[in-house]
Amino acid sequence: MAKRRLLFSNEGNQKDEINISPLIDVVFILLIFFIVTTVFVEETGVNVQRPQAVSAVDLEKNSILIAITEEGRVVYGGEEIGLRGVRGVVQRLLKKEDMPVIVQADATVSIDLYTKVHDEAALAGATSINLATTKGNRE
Repeated sequence: MAKRRLLFSNEGNQKDEINISPLIDVVFILLIFFIVTTVFVEETGVNVQRPQAVSAVDLEKNSILIAITEEGRVVYGGEEIGLRGVRGVVQRLLKKEDMPVIVQADATVSIDLYTKVHDEAALAGATSINLATTKGNRE
């Protein structure tokens, strides 16, 4: 019986503790991983009524978004850049990474203005220029 007491006695007063420092390290590594791999989408900053198209598809999230408002303002990142600013913005962003240009033109915008914005983006070196539309049905 004395042997049993020795086995179960806590004479050394040792406390059983869980070491959580490796857990904290893992959490910080995961946090850094998710921050680094996150793709930040820069919105245009204005709302436009996009035209409808049956062939509408989802495009890449990593792209250059340029908006043309109902009043004919050309906007990037919430700031009006005008028609002359399209080429500079697209050139600057294409130096960092090759990505498509998506033009979000209001449904009431003239095709002439859209064509000028498209041409400025092409002259800046964009190889893929798309018009943003909403999914429509066949009539």
